[in-house]
Amino acid sequence: MFRKKTCRILNVHLRKCLLCPLAVGVSNMIAKLAKTCTLRISPERLNFILSDKLASGGVSMWCELEQENIFSEFQMEGVSAENNEIYLELTSENLSRALKTAQNARALKIKLTNKHFPCLTVSVELLSSSSSSRIVMHDIPIKVIPRRLWKDLQEPSIPDADVSIYLPALKTMKSVVEKMKNISNGLVIEANLNGELNLKIETELVCVTTHFKDLGNPLLPSESVSQNGHPEDMVTVNIDIRKLLQFLAGQQVTPTRAVCNIVNNRTVHFDLLLEDISLQYFIPALS
Repeated sequence: MFRKKTCRILNVHLRKCLLCPLAVGVSNMIAKLAKTCTLRISPERLNFILSDKLASGGVSMWCELEQENIFSEFQMEGVSAENNEIYLELTSENLSRALKTAQNARALKIKLTNKHFPCLTVSVELLSSSSSSRIVMHDIPIKVIPRRLWKDLQEPSIPDADVSIYLPALKTMKSVVEKMKNISNGLVIEANLNGELNLKIETELVCVTTHFKDLGNPLLPSESVSQNGHPEDMVTVNIDIRKLLQFLAGQQVTPTRAVCNIVNNRTVHFDLLLEDISLQYFIPALS
């Protein structure tokens, strides 16, 4: 059932000038990254969350948008003043499909409704050739997540990286990885503190490596860098190439900042800033 104590009000309005480049782009990206996801709504921000367990080989995602960058009006009421949040599970493609119809919309409204089952209702006001308007409605089925499960949907802790490096153009990386996936299911990412990044696959018959140089390194806390390490020493992680390709395929907009953080033989953490959107994506090492 759709219980009021779980979430009571969500009523937001998006202006055309804010909606097109941001909300549509985000929904398209999320649809490529996750079949289903959790939408966390709070008074200050929205988060799209994927929290597969890293320990069992799943990926994790945390995408964040400031609500004031998207909405011209925003009203919500959560469980209580102390827990003023709403957590919804939805099919990413349903949201993306609904927002695509709003790319040339005059206005768009999103409400939490109960139409025999919980829905995220998207109302799109479109202008016709005669300058009159018509309303298109989309009812997106959702699951309201109870508060007892919220603890599993919090922002992931960022592990101390052994190497942090700026990424090359993501389109270039995607092109390289697409060719490599036909040879191997595993991909080794290597990077060092000299701004060098290698993408490598190895099989019994062939070894292929693509080298990127002079990428630059963000500053790391001194305590996270090995005292005995040298800048040229490579830190490596072996990951599922399909999971990396899915991440790269989801990037529809050139990020203003793209960083790869590697924890040696454990995980790779991608940290992207796309205009007013931040995206963190974690891929665990193959066991």
